[in-house]
Amino acid sequence: MDHPVQTDFLRWIVLLPLIGAAVNGVLGAVLQKRMGKWAISLLACAPVLISFLLSLQAFLNLLALRPENRFLIDRLYPWLSLGSLKVDVAFWVDPLSAVMILVVTGIGGLIHIYSTGYMHEDKSYWRYFAFLNLFTFAMLVLVTGDSLLLMFVGWEGVGLCSYALIGFWYHDHVNTRAGNKAFIVNRVGDFGFVLGIFLIFWSLDKQGHGTMTFREIQQFASLLEGQQVWGIGVVTLATLFLFVGATGKSAQIPLHVWLPDAMQGPTPVSALIHAATMVTAGVYMVARLHFLYSAAPETLLVVAGVGIATALFSATVALTQTDIKRVLAYSTVSQLGYMFLGAGVGAYGAAIFHLMTHAFFKACLFLGSGSVIHAMSGEQDMRKMGGLRQKLPYTFWTFAIAVLAIAGTPLTAGFFSKDEILWQAFSSAHGSPLFWVLGVAGAGMTAFYMFRQFFLVFFGQCRADHHTQEHLHESPSSMTLPLVLLAIGSIAAGWIGLPAVFGGSRFAEWLEPVFGAHHEAHASATLEEILMAASVGVAALGFYLAYLMYYKGKLAPERFSSLAGGLFYRLFHNKYYIDEIYQVVFVGGTLLLARIGAWIDRYIIDFIVDGSAKTTAFISWFNGLFDNHVVDWLVNKIADTTFEAGDRFRKVQTGNINGYLYVILGAVLIAMIIKLRYWS
Repeated sequence: MDHPVQTDFLRWIVLLPLIGAAVNGVLGAVLQKRMGKWAISLLACAPVLISFLLSLQAFLNLLALRPENRFLIDRLYPWLSLGSLKVDVAFWVDPLSAVMILVVTGIGGLIHIYSTGYMHEDKSYWRYFAFLNLFTFAMLVLVTGDSLLLMFVGWEGVGLCSYALIGFWYHDHVNTRAGNKAFIVNRVGDFGFVLGIFLIFWSLDKQGHGTMTFREIQQFASLLEGQQVWGIGVVTLATLFLFVGATGKSAQIPLHVWLPDAMQGPTPVSALIHAATMVTAGVYMVARLHFLYSAAPETLLVVAGVGIATALFSATVALTQTDIKRVLAYSTVSQLGYMFLGAGVGAYGAAIFHLMTHAFFKACLFLGSGSVIHAMSGEQDMRKMGGLRQKLPYTFWTFAIAVLAIAGTPLTAGFFSKDEILWQAFSSAHGSPLFWVLGVAGAGMTAFYMFRQFFLVFFGQCRADHHTQEHLHESPSSMTLPLVLLAIGSIAAGWIGLPAVFGGSRFAEWLEPVFGAHHEAHASATLEEILMAASVGVAALGFYLAYLMYYKGKLAPERFSSLAGGLFYRLFHNKYYIDEIYQVVFVGGTLLLARIGAWIDRYIIDFIVDGSAKTTAFISWFNGLFDNHVVDWLVNKIADTTFEAGDRFRKVQTGNINGYLYVILGAVLIAMIIKLRYWS
């Protein structure tokens, strides 16, 4: 690669949302009161939409360059210079980060527009948009920062903003608990992320090339070969540490527990977190450091294993949930598992492709659920919905398209991206037929629980109360227009990544400068078509079961929920009791340690401190007693004796000169006699 193209407009892609956040955060309350909410909407939406246009310009600039030179950089100023560590505040865009900024600003912009309708009645309208803009800024820092350290700033920024947005309605204690949970669980993962950063820097610094800049880490990555820590290869250990951070941010087992509870935030926040920003950060990080992960096959196996386990685990939980947003939350966790499966088998391009397509249909699903909740006066229980397709036509059709996409229906975006991951899981050098089998099983469950949701919400008789049914209405255009655009993307976005049997993926070609040439697996096109047909068949089976159960009513769900005495249903419905286990082990264990610490403080530390204080007080009392009755007596006695002696000697001073002369004469005579007697 030649020298990167220097430019000075990338900074505005990142900084414009920050400016919007600052203005709304500082002046928003006054502006909302004096000018109305339209001013807040303009200040919030315009920066993100302009950032999208600038992102599009960056994409076009890259497209005009030769593939090997597709790299733009914007250096603002030197940031850190500590010994061998030198880090600039610099933003870069290559084909990978170009995809990310288009997703973040494009879909994020639609979510901002949707929010103007969804949150219009909220009194803290200005505060909501200040945090939403800040969230966007942090995510853009994460994906455009040219160093691990700048990525970490964005990494922590999205964590902080998620805490603020999940707990936005902080008057309800449930919401604040969910925000705290997201923040704390992510700090656990971030500890591993920090260890990975430090280990990479120190290991390279030992070789005389201490750096945190991505392109320099890639340049000197070969120097890490052979280095070990605790008997483990440095690359393996560092990538495992970094993956711990990814499991927290992207909600993989065992740090997935915060994401379903994040549904307590406003629905547009759920869409932003789940579709375009925070949860994709871990996948992006693994893809960005692909050169390290490819050098650590053990780590890749862990990534793939955790990914497929998370995909299946979350899918089984989603089968039994009744909250419309929780079904989508566990669906997100499951789809993220597929992305990590793709990355774990070395198909980084396929993982990013699914990240991009998933952003469209999952944002559409979440915003569609928000439209349903808006129409249902805040109701989220699917058992109280039904028959909404006539009342909410735009929501119905856009939701239907997104459901088809996530279920992997042929010709939709989800079909192309998920099929690419399954094919790579089967045929790549790091793949395994077992991964394919488990992935297809998960795809079948995805189709079932998504169509279950679809039928429960939009078909049959409306099960809402009379008051709610009277007030059912379609959402305003500010909410339905983003739904329509996202539904279009849920179909069209997949066509840039066609499988090899359909002509090859332009998306893979676009990412070649980052990941290297895309090598098709050594397997026949016929086998790929057979596997594709099998996965579609399993998804169709999932749809058919949901159709029989929740549309036709010919197959009672109780026949399945009562299997093994209802054991599986209870296990799935209660999320495998993982939250309860964590509550007992970690939360309860922490509280127990706190109580033990309090007991030690009260009965041991306080005893020592109080005993020391009482001992000191006794010594002080005794010292005072000794001072008053011994020291003072001696001092006073000496003073009295001195005074008395002085009084007596004073009488010798008569003032008679003759008397003084006689004394002097006597003293001289005595001295002469002594001298003559002893020294003569």
